[in-house]
Amino acid sequence: MPEPSNLLVLNAADNVGVLTARVETGEIRLSAGHKIARSPIPRGAEIVKFGQVIGYATADIPAGAHVHVHNCAFGAHDQNYHIGVDLAAARAAIPRVETGTFDGYRRPGGQVGTRNMIAVCATVNCSATVIRRAAEEVTRSGILADYPNVDGVVAFAHGTGCGMAPDGPGFANLQRVLWGHATHPNTGAAVFVGLGCEVMQMARMKAQFGSDGAERFHGLTIQDTGGTTKTIARIVDQVRELLPAVNDIEREPVPASELMLALQCGGSDGFSGITANPALGAASDLLVGMGGTVVLAETSEIYGAEQLLLRRAASPDVAEKLIERIRWWEHYCEINGGSMDNNPSPGNKAGGLTTILEKSLGAAAKGGTTPLTDVVQYAEKVRTKGFVFMDSPGYDPASVTGQIASGCQVVTFTTGRGSAFGSKPAPTIKLATNDRLYASMPDDMDINCGDIVSKGVSIEDKGREILDKVLRVASGEKSKSEALGLGDNEFVPWQIGAVM
Repeated sequence: MPEPSNLLVLNAADNVGVLTARVETGEIRLSAGHKIARSPIPRGAEIVKFGQVIGYATADIPAGAHVHVHNCAFGAHDQNYHIGVDLAAARAAIPRVETGTFDGYRRPGGQVGTRNMIAVCATVNCSATVIRRAAEEVTRSGILADYPNVDGVVAFAHGTGCGMAPDGPGFANLQRVLWGHATHPNTGAAVFVGLGCEVMQMARMKAQFGSDGAERFHGLTIQDTGGTTKTIARIVDQVRELLPAVNDIEREPVPASELMLALQCGGSDGFSGITANPALGAASDLLVGMGGTVVLAETSEIYGAEQLLLRRAASPDVAEKLIERIRWWEHYCEINGGSMDNNPSPGNKAGGLTTILEKSLGAAAKGGTTPLTDVVQYAEKVRTKGFVFMDSPGYDPASVTGQIASGCQVVTFTTGRGSAFGSKPAPTIKLATNDRLYASMPDDMDINCGDIVSKGVSIEDKGREILDKVLRVASGEKSKSEALGLGDNEFVPWQIGAVM
């Protein structure tokens, strides 16, 4: 057994502890974040961390032994849901705090942006090249220097839009994603570019969503414009025509209640559920207390922890929406020959995570402790304040693409292994779960949460630090990933269904 000072016990009921420093004893070499048995665990017995079952012993495990994939396996979790039993406590957990402010762009329709970009959106893969070349041409020209209130021109290209059913979840996902980015609070104007004969038609999209943000909507097709070269030139001309009007806006102080924050994690490790995720949860609670909105996602990464969210569901209808999504995912994995335990990834396991049950318990902590006010479909507009869950895969680019389409103006992203990720038009803030990562990737990490373990910084203090950073970035301060120029290649709509 390692020295007690090196073993972190998260709950009195836990039969495993987490190493806070690397251990080398004889042939045993274990990295921080890995688990050690606190007492003998017989074969078939529950392995407990966070006070919850994270797996089952596949062999007799002696006290002091390493507990990981060689002796711990995924298994059934409690789905005897107790809906709403913690709702009163969750309501009481909403902090009573003064409303903060940030300097945002107030749009004529009432939306508030944290950035002011021109979006050039491909309706189909066939128009991906022309929009990328047009955006690059505008950026290289240097003309944006004349428009200081415009944060850039971004091309949203993807690999679908045709060869798909003209209805069903895949079509609906893409339609919501495209419309959500074109009418996003951080988008000052949008140009849709199609080939002309694809399944994803601009006219149908506009008819589906009506006038919600359509005043900033423009469109053309390659076939009607006269081919690739002429279309690139027309897009460039159209962007130049839009620049003066998009620039004609100034930041002004707005309440934090106007902010919608995406909660995301990727490249997780054994400290994610101990440091960065609960600290982000504390920041989430503070923002909810200010009247704002936080959006948790990645359904496959709350699997096994969904009962913690259902216990604080605001209504039976909200709970049923989440349960329906859980059942859908179980069926989705089954028909595609997968398993909900396909996640964690190899990198997650190297960092100490063993099963999806363990990973989910840590990932769910990002959502804080306030009531679950709504559950929305992938990329569906969020219209409810407070803590909201959006259905999505655990694949970070696809999940964040949906969160932004739902209306999130800033993204927070916790990571323990290190993730080179950014997003547009909503900037991403990176939170490192451990000191080593923060020191080794200084150009990528905005905040170090490793000092919660190494220096005893409280979860509450770190939550305030995170929210302060969120408000500064919302006011125009560049995040690390934004300064690196990340975000152009992380637009990944979630594809579901047959490619025909």
